[in-house]
Amino acid sequence: MKLTQDQIQELYLFTQNHFVEHYDLQTELVDHLANGIEVQMMRQPKLTFKEALSLEFKKFGAFGFHDVIKEKTNAMEKRYWKIFLRFYKEYFKLPKVSLLIGVSLLLFFAMRTVPKEVGKYVPGLSIMVILVIFYVILFRNRRNQKAKVRKWLLGDMIAANGNVFLGLNFVLQFAMFPGFVEEILEKPVGAFLISFGIVLLFLLFHVMVNVIPPKAEELLSETYPEYKMVE
Repeated sequence: MKLTQDQIQELYLFTQNHFVEHYDLQTELVDHLANGIEVQMMRQPKLTFKEALSLEFKKFGAFGFHDVIKEKTNAMEKRYWKIFLRFYKEYFKLPKVSLLIGVSLLLFFAMRTVPKEVGKYVPGLSIMVILVIFYVILFRNRRNQKAKVRKWLLGDMIAANGNVFLGLNFVLQFAMFPGFVEEILEKPVGAFLISFGIVLLFLLFHVMVNVIPPKAEELLSETYPEYKMVE
């Protein structure tokens, strides 16, 4: 016995009511539930649709769809980081790697040229500026994602994509203490490593908030074959 389109839509609503907000996850669960319900009603013709649905949902255990959501999220996070690394690696190939080294040298000479009393504040201020710019763009990306009718798990990750940077607040706190970097900046090697590290942080932000989001449509189409059919 095949389910009707109205029953399929009811399953989508059922998953939404059980805190599954992403369309790709909903579709996966709806397919699973629909197959199980059809088998149940074939074996027991007297069962109603809702009774069969209740039986199928019980198979997910006390936590409902929680484990499925967690498993799918973990899998998609791995996929997202593979995508990120794919774009990030491009900056370590010619000619882009020349720009990376060049900007690092410019920052290095800037910190070595200005008086020590000023130079020791450069790392902390640089990281602060990067963080402010990042959060402004991150907010814009999230707002654009919320405006979409359907939510896709990878799409939300692309829009949010900044959880890893929460730890950078700790880096900022250390870098803002001039005494922490003052001795390191006195040595050329130390000053260059700090310059290179700041440029790497900027590059990290740039890829996540400026490079990947504009390609979201393309990446979603790669990940979900049905994306173009339902958007």
